[in-house]
Amino acid sequence: MAKPVLKWAGGKRQLLDALYARFPETFDRYHEPFFGGGAVFFDLEPAAATVNDTNPRLVNFYEQVRDRPEALIARLREFRDPEADPDPELAFAEETRRGKAVEQYYYQQRARFNERAYADAWPDDEGDRLEEAALLLYLNRTCYNGLYRENSDGGFNVPIGRYADPDWVQAERVRAAARALAGTELRNGDFSYVLDAAEAGDLVYFDPPYEPMSPTADFAEYSAAGFDRDDQERLLEVARELDERGVAVVLSNSGVTYDRYETAGFSVEREGATRAINSDASSRGEVDEIVATNVPPEERRGPDQSALDEY
Repeated sequence: MAKPVLKWAGGKRQLLDALYARFPETFDRYHEPFFGGGAVFFDLEPAAATVNDTNPRLVNFYEQVRDRPEALIARLREFRDPEADPDPELAFAEETRRGKAVEQYYYQQRARFNERAYADAWPDDEGDRLEEAALLLYLNRTCYNGLYRENSDGGFNVPIGRYADPDWVQAERVRAAARALAGTELRNGDFSYVLDAAEAGDLVYFDPPYEPMSPTADFAEYSAAGFDRDDQERLLEVARELDERGVAVVLSNSGVTYDRYETAGFSVEREGATRAINSDASSRGEVDEIVATNVPPEERRGPDQSALDEY
């Protein structure tokens, strides 16, 4: 089975058994509207699928992995140690677009990666798109704690990490991910696309940005990521409509959404999961989350099967 190529906050590797226990015994196409690091997809390796994410950089990355894995690996092998001196042959060898001194190779590559955000320069040819994908993986594997975080202008702003021997090439993972993504439809849009894509007999797994556990929590940072309370309500309505159409639905979210999904008629149970990535070490640990589904108990795979190899 393939493994996630990127470190990504909210990854579901530790929740796989709980999710698979709610999956139906058989299904046709698989759909994952909030892809992120793709832990479930890569473990599952479905034969026919659609996946989606609102982050265009992330979708471009997976397109390059799927379509040009060897070219991506070759480019990644050319990158230098993150603590090395900047490359004088590349842009931002001395200072960033905002005038901040660049003293390490990592920060030069971060400044290059941020050209789209700060200069509105989305790569318009395949060479540039490959370069952006390579930069994303390089930064992801050399930045502090594997975080992906953007400032209010959309710039990646995570500082350099401290690793003895970081592997930013991830050659075998890239190749395995390319095989898993072969034939998969990649989308960059709103999760509601699944209403057009999914048919009766399909399976949809929703892993949205989790609603804050406190009902009085400030949604400012949450909304900045593009998913607020209104979106949570829209998600519930989409899940309901899929249920009415005979589409199997499995969804994970924070514990505060328990009553909402139970009232809507879904089977809901609480699960504990460990946050592996968080900038605040005190915030790492077990968190309260739920898994909701419309799959009847007698049609589920059950807890004795931790992986689905084929369907």
